[in-house]
Amino acid sequence: MTVIETSAAEQEALAAGLRAARRRRFRLFFVALAVAAGAGVAYWSATRGVETTDDAYVAGDVVQVSSLVNGTVDAVMVENAQWVHPGDPLFRVDSTDARLALDAAVAELAHAVRAYRTARADVSRETAQILLQRSELAKASDDLRRRESLAQDGGVSREDIRHARDAMTSASASLSAQQASYEAALAKTDSTSIESNPLVREAAARVRSAALALRRVQTRAPVGGLITHRVVQVGQHVAPGTIAMALVPLDRVWVEANFKESQLREMQPAQAVELRSDLYGPDVVFHGRIDGIEAGTGAAFASVPAQNATGNWIKVVQRVPVRIALDPAELRAHPLRIGLSMTASVPLGHRAGTASASTPPALATAPAPIDQTTVYRGDDEAGDALVTETIRANSGAGAHEPGA
Repeated sequence: MTVIETSAAEQEALAAGLRAARRRRFRLFFVALAVAAGAGVAYWSATRGVETTDDAYVAGDVVQVSSLVNGTVDAVMVENAQWVHPGDPLFRVDSTDARLALDAAVAELAHAVRAYRTARADVSRETAQILLQRSELAKASDDLRRRESLAQDGGVSREDIRHARDAMTSASASLSAQQASYEAALAKTDSTSIESNPLVREAAARVRSAALALRRVQTRAPVGGLITHRVVQVGQHVAPGTIAMALVPLDRVWVEANFKESQLREMQPAQAVELRSDLYGPDVVFHGRIDGIEAGTGAAFASVPAQNATGNWIKVVQRVPVRIALDPAELRAHPLRIGLSMTASVPLGHRAGTASASTPPALATAPAPIDQTTVYRGDDEAGDALVTETIRANSGAGAHEPGA
């Protein structure tokens, strides 16, 4: 009898324990449900009004570098994955032909300067010849008048008078011819100096062109960046327009995010963007802004646009490229490469500026270039010193300059 009572008490205690365990499981279930609901609400609150896409990639300029002159490459100074600064030498073309062309141009300029001096001397000579011919004409005229006065008394024959008249006509014709020669000589130098003479200026332009060609045998980096796709080799013949290598300025890359058309309703230029790259992981956040939204979808600008007027058409949600500018300081801290994957998140309603997609910006009368280089700025002065020295060396110590 005692054993039965003990068993019943144990069973009652076991049942009570089971009920308590069931109540704990229910409490844990409701707690887990509340936590999940709270997390869902927090996620919904955090992501509400945020458009996100992982169809985003790093983009940038790819500067194609080619030689500016014809020739055979005799030196290459860079290799792929090497960083260069603006103006750094990249490769060089053999300069023999350019030096010979420059020497020929300098000789031609010297000849033009001496030809100008000769023309000035011809003007002086023709002036003296005119004075001489005028004297001859005056002498012939006096002889004719004297013979005509003597003919009245019969002291001179008609033949002598005819000869005197012919001599005066000949002297007059010689004077006219000499004046024409003077005008021809003067036309080569009239109202000009050595520097402003057309033939001298033409020869000087050839010197500058040859000097510029010699300067350009060495190809320099137009901008700073990373060398890629180098195909030029020593001994290769190159010509203007032949791509030798490419240069990528990695400090000026941007992101092209392809958002669905349904995500663009509230997107506008100047909105803030948060970006994360697969390279650095979710802990590194890039802060950018929307530079602009493309004029059409990628399919619309494809080389072979889609033809949707078919019987088996299926609607596909389109995507529009959105250009996103990056913070240069963040790029220096965490460099990116072209083509890397990015995740872009745009908080709608938050704008970093006042630009509007519906209102195009007003253009200035003379818009400033969005990109430029100063590497070639000194090319317009190539050969100036050589032209000046050649003219000075061949102009003569006593050369007279009109208007000086």
